[in-house]
Amino acid sequence: MSTVTTPAPQDTKKIALITGASRGLGSALAEELAKAGWHVMAVARTVGALEELDDRIQAAGGTATLAPLDINEREQMEHLASSVGARWGGVDLWLHTAIHAAPLTPAGHIDKSDMEPSIKLNIAATATLIPLIEPLLRAKSGTAMFFDDDHAGEKFFGTYGATKAAQIALARSWQRESEKIGPRVIIDSPAPMPTAVRARFFPGEDRSALTDCRVEAARIVASL
Repeated sequence: MSTVTTPAPQDTKKIALITGASRGLGSALAEELAKAGWHVMAVARTVGALEELDDRIQAAGGTATLAPLDINEREQMEHLASSVGARWGGVDLWLHTAIHAAPLTPAGHIDKSDMEPSIKLNIAATATLIPLIEPLLRAKSGTAMFFDDDHAGEKFFGTYGATKAAQIALARSWQRESEKIGPRVIIDSPAPMPTAVRARFFPGEDRSALTDCRVEAARIVASL
């Protein structure tokens, strides 16, 4: 696993693993948690964006470990889980913000070049990550959090809506299975935010009316 690490966290620091940490809500959550004293394990494919995130975290006095990895690759995720377990013994929090947002299209025109990567990232990768991260969370009585974005059944949202709904269905099953034995699983529904994903879905929208990602991140971290 290729990682870049800022100063090592103290033993008292809680560990937050964020998949999809390079931009949008994931990035904002990483900064907010680091500011609150957590050590952030930031996972994403985009090296440059992760490095910029790390610069902001360090400037605010926080610490992070950068993991430029592809969550679609099972071997990389197995190595990540093994490395995190060996280094910290587990994680206190897993925030899963990674998503593939396929272009909007009528159901009768869905192309496999859009559907296949949506299934791979939104469903299959989530199904791979849950059993890998569950032992890490149980080791520290930790919490997993998923983020709902319910467009299932809306016009032109067939690919995104169906695969996002399937991701949340996985999370809800895990939530109910874990009620008595842990880990705690939370499904949050953030306010609409001016993310790159939303801009692709609603290009003419008045973004000034949307909630800043940093505001939502602060709300979410406060709720923890």
